[in-house]
Amino acid sequence: MHTTLDMLGQVPLFAGCSREDLETVARLADEVDVPAGHALTREGASGREFVVLLDGAAVVERGGEALATLGPGDFLGEIALLMRAPRTATVTTTAPSRLLVLTDRAFRELTDRIPAMAARAWSATAARF
Repeated sequence: MHTTLDMLGQVPLFAGCSREDLETVARLADEVDVPAGHALTREGASGREFVVLLDGAAVVERGGEALATLGPGDFLGEIALLMRAPRTATVTTTAPSRLLVLTDRAFRELTDRIPAMAARAWSATAARF
């Protein structure tokens, strides 16, 4: 069975982070299990958390149209936190899922502490637009 640190090390956003940095992420985040059909974000709503999908699956929709499917290692919520803007899409789990959730404050602390993570988050944001 994979530990949280092992799973975090597989997330592209955290690639290259030291074990100490991964331990900081794990300490600041909450692990949450949610059922299929759980809305993780709603398009147009304010964003207050960053989510890493550790296990499970989700669908990303904008204007009711499916745009992408997410799986283990994928993340969401960075656009609203980095740009201080409303959520750009609705994301709903399609299978029971385990999540790592960082509050906006914890996310900002990490991006301040780990500049490489901040750069990857901005890069992912640019790619999604």
